[in-house]
Amino acid sequence: MNDEVKDAGLVAMISGILGGNRRADSLAPLPLADVPPTVPADGLEPVETSSSDPAAANAENAADDAPAATKPVEPPAQITTTRDGKRLLPAEAIADLVLGELRKLEDFPSSGVSVTVYGYRNWNAMLTFAPFSTSFQNATRFRQAMPDLVFKLRRFVELEI
Repeated sequence: MNDEVKDAGLVAMISGILGGNRRADSLAPLPLADVPPTVPADGLEPVETSSSDPAAANAENAADDAPAATKPVEPPAQITTTRDGKRLLPAEAIADLVLGELRKLEDFPSSGVSVTVYGYRNWNAMLTFAPFSTSFQNATRFRQAMPDLVFKLRRFVELEI
């Protein structure tokens, strides 16, 4: 990245902090879909384990070629819910949900974004960006979209302590 782009980013950040030269149309919150989030059954994404034994890897590949009916089916994990019907999830799982919903937005960076979930009954989420992962204007738009997203997710998810 050249120095002119870095300087423009710094000037935008400083003017945003000081409140100068804001454009209402570029800082408008992004519309969010009114669709319940997709939550994995166990609250965590499945993780593939790699095997260091090549014979076992070949056996797994052969098993993948076989029809799906021959594989044993594991029962779904117990889903913990509240009296209201909300799912109880740990903070990491809620952060993954928030990040997954934000990734559906236009121009959202594929890396360099961190979501922190905090609180208890009325949990909240904080969005932080790594330097140069996105522009200041986009970061501001994503942060302004967070309250609506958190409000919608609170209808379906409760923070597990």
